[in-house]
Amino acid sequence: MKVEVQRAVDGPALPAAQQIRQWAEAALQQARGKTQDTHMTVRIVDVDEISRLNEQYRRKTGPTNVLSFPFEAMPGIPAELAEAELGDVLVCAAVVQGEAQEQGKTSEAHWAHMIIHGTLHLLGYDHLNDEQATEMESLEIATLAGLGYADPYS
Repeated sequence: MKVEVQRAVDGPALPAAQQIRQWAEAALQQARGKTQDTHMTVRIVDVDEISRLNEQYRRKTGPTNVLSFPFEAMPGIPAELAEAELGDVLVCAAVVQGEAQEQGKTSEAHWAHMIIHGTLHLLGYDHLNDEQATEMESLEIATLAGLGYADPYS
């Protein structure tokens, strides 16, 4: 799996690119049972960028922790290429750090959760209703447990 990590912000509390790759790969492995031949981008952004995109694409005002943009293949793209490209996950560093503090979690554990959460969105999982939320949260919990992190919902 190739995970391109882009940093529009920097800081000492941000996870290393290799750590981000490990979390994304773990989510993909848990959900699909394989990680090879796939590509995604994780971009770490500031409050202004995530707020602008949240307004533009979700019609919601203000920042959010993570936005996912699954790849949508144009007609004529071979299926194997379309399946390999997962899409982009944008994570707002300031929001994730603030949430970790508010929720009494370690920064690392919350970053892991957000990367896993965003990756699962790229794979088509969502939480628009209770059934979807239960399925997605179960995958998040199992993936995090496999990495040694506690249940983020308890």
